[in-house]
Amino acid sequence: MPTNKLGRITEDVSRELSAILRELKDPRVTGCLLSVVRVEVTNDLSYCTAYVSTVEGLERSKQAVEGLKSAAGYVRRELGHRLKLRHVPQLIFKPTDSIEYGASISKIINDLDIPEAPEEDEDADL
Repeated sequence: MPTNKLGRITEDVSRELSAILRELKDPRVTGCLLSVVRVEVTNDLSYCTAYVSTVEGLERSKQAVEGLKSAAGYVRRELGHRLKLRHVPQLIFKPTDSIEYGASISKIINDLDIPEAPEEDEDADL
């Protein structure tokens, strides 16, 4: 009977990482709206890649990742305390611009001038 242990651990890591990042005091991390977009944990739980993004764009995400790299030891220790894992994966932070990209796509869609199609009366065919 297969279990979904890796999926549960990935979700738990993602949830706890988001909570821990809100508690950090590094100005590179706290000065922006930082979000954990995706978390990937290897099968042997040795590495965890966390993709983070900010609304301010990719450059701001890169600055935040530098702050996260310097606090990786603290974040890893906190993660171990909260999740009670025997082996806490090594954290790798990578910047992404997915929030900015999603906002730009949403703006493009909202700016489209699409006329609404008139509704046809079904009773007119009778």
